[in-house]
Amino acid sequence: MIALSALVLPDRHPISTFLAEVREAEAAGVQSVWTYDHLTWPLLKDNPWYGFVPLLAAAAMVTTRVRLGVQVATPNYRHPVPFAKELMTLDQISEGRIELGVGAGSESLDAAVLGDPPLPLRKRMDRFVEWLEFLDELLREPVVTRRGSFYTAIDAHQLPGCVQTPRVPFTVAGTGPRSLALAARLGQGWVTYGPYGPAVSPEDWFAALSKQSRQIDEALNADKEPRNVGVAFRRAVQIGVEVQWPFESRDRYVDTIGRLEELGFTEVSAHWPRPDGRGVPAGAFGFVAEAHGVG
Repeated sequence: MIALSALVLPDRHPISTFLAEVREAEAAGVQSVWTYDHLTWPLLKDNPWYGFVPLLAAAAMVTTRVRLGVQVATPNYRHPVPFAKELMTLDQISEGRIELGVGAGSESLDAAVLGDPPLPLRKRMDRFVEWLEFLDELLREPVVTRRGSFYTAIDAHQLPGCVQTPRVPFTVAGTGPRSLALAARLGQGWVTYGPYGPAVSPEDWFAALSKQSRQIDEALNADKEPRNVGVAFRRAVQIGVEVQWPFESRDRYVDTIGRLEELGFTEVSAHWPRPDGRGVPAGAFGFVAEAHGVG
């Protein structure tokens, strides 16, 4: 059965609200709880917004089973050396329940906030590949010295290392050929939200996901190196806040996840019910949980 994961945005205020919703999701039986990694989010840029690392550290202390992750961290403002230290620490605090979603990063507010000049897409992808390769090595090895085009690590210590072996698992976001190849080479999973925008029709949404699923198949088949964690490769689709039609009725939702499963997806990430109406409507959560065999 296709798994259900919950997305709880870091705008919940006070923080006790965020933690209460993570506990609710764990009690409901979801597979994992994820949050976002931004300095601000355009849709909620005037709202409170907390950092994901301390939020997940707090969530790890009030949960026991559910896996905890971020969808997705990017190189826009994260250097791999201190970021790897934070991830290793989170994995220790959670006793091995941390997941890392990663992406190349767009030219959004997060890309401009440090005052760096904008990067063209090719350069952003070059940076992403190097960044993820750095993270992979830093989270595997106790001490790393490495020089790249964008980043340098000199005698970077990561003791005691991750609880999970050989490191925290990566879920790579992206639909372009280089992102998909990187997911096949370094990822233990892949996540997409399909085509973006509220005007996308349901059939166009499924058609795009079908094409992307075939492309990740091709990338996995083309990759000749074994993936670095011996688990089944996960394929997740995030139902974005602008995609509301799957929740119109129980039958509509059951049909939606059935079609996603036929396309090869193993996991659905949905926004936990929100007071502003974005995400799963509160009245729909009962049949959403039932469709995934949780609740």
